[in-house]
Amino acid sequence: MTNENQTAGKKQRKLGLTSVILIALALGIVCGVIFHYLIPAGTMRDDIFVNGIFYVVGQGFIRLMQMLVVPLVFCSIVCGAASIGDTKTLGTIGVKTLIFYLCTTALAITVALCMGNLLNPGLGVDMSSILVSDTSSLDKAQSNNQTVADTLLSIIPKNPVNALASGDMLAVIFFALFVGIIISIMGRKVETVHRFFEQFNDIMMKMTSIVMYVAPIGVFCLLSRTFANVGFEAFMPMVKYMLGVLLALAVQCLVVYMIMLWLLARVSPIMFLKKFFPVMAFAFSTATSNATIPLNMETLERKMGVDRRISSFTIPLGATINMDGTSIMQGVAIVFTAQLFGVPLGPVEYATVIATATLASIGTAGVPSVGLITLSMVFNSVGLPLEGIALIMGIDRILDMTRTAVNITGDAVCTTVVAKQAGRINMDVYNDPDAGKDVDVPDAA
Repeated sequence: MTNENQTAGKKQRKLGLTSVILIALALGIVCGVIFHYLIPAGTMRDDIFVNGIFYVVGQGFIRLMQMLVVPLVFCSIVCGAASIGDTKTLGTIGVKTLIFYLCTTALAITVALCMGNLLNPGLGVDMSSILVSDTSSLDKAQSNNQTVADTLLSIIPKNPVNALASGDMLAVIFFALFVGIIISIMGRKVETVHRFFEQFNDIMMKMTSIVMYVAPIGVFCLLSRTFANVGFEAFMPMVKYMLGVLLALAVQCLVVYMIMLWLLARVSPIMFLKKFFPVMAFAFSTATSNATIPLNMETLERKMGVDRRISSFTIPLGATINMDGTSIMQGVAIVFTAQLFGVPLGPVEYATVIATATLASIGTAGVPSVGLITLSMVFNSVGLPLEGIALIMGIDRILDMTRTAVNITGDAVCTTVVAKQAGRINMDVYNDPDAGKDVDVPDAA
């Protein structure tokens, strides 16, 4: 019994990846500030550490993330699109659900871009001393004179293989959606192909989790180099970025969703929040949409009177394709990084961000921190340097927990609206404050 207690104690004392990344964030800032203010310039500081060890290890981590982007997004979107074949069983309900999810995601990214431009989190810091990993991405952003029509046409790839090789993400997403829909239509005839993409997607998710385990080292080196070059003034943009994401999430959850409930379903938003808050708290603690699926469905049925046949379709689908919170993070991050590195973004670039982030949400798995991988894809679509992710990654877990709560709230709002319009919600249960009080919230640990 003593050995079991000792083993349990060791497990409890073991730091999780989140804690290690946060420690690496703090140590990276401290180390960078020490190098900037206390260590004199010279070969040892500048050549061996700042532009040597810190640069090579940091850029190596960025390259690992770049390596994952295309195969991960392609396989995830193929699998996500292939799984929506069940819409046939729900007819117009399925179509409404898909349209609702895509519209709220596009609206979320728009809210985020507006919030980012309102707060200007990346202005006021000179980042010119930090070399970008790929200067061609900056050249692309600064020389992009495509019209909106050209941008729309470029979504359709002339050569899908070339689009995959060059990382043309809008074209990759379009082709992946096309393949996934065809797999869904053909069903059993292409069951082997479907299984291949599902298994390859599992491989990419495992690879992503492995890469995330070296994230603390990458974050430490990237932030050490950033603060060694810029100094402590680089800290304020991080605070403003975090504030921008949290405010945008609050607007989406407490304003946009509640207005939708009132206008489209004619139900009480206050009652919804009171009954759904335990699910939001559970999602916040786990930072994974997939883990909340059973509790979400149980709450909607027992506390709000939603027909199980509706929620059993809309909630799992939402955990796959409805990532409003993640899209908000990506929108604010785009503005933050563009301002930080002085990359101008025009209407075409903003339209590209909205389209890319909306389509990418279809392939964003409901697991912690995978949004950072798809964020690099959105960066690529408008030619932003990935160094901006280094500043974001250290504080991402806190934001990840918050945006997951928003993600699953969006799923529940959509389900409530669709069920109400289809006449498949018991309003007596919904309006009863004591309904479903025995629904248990599982331990997040």
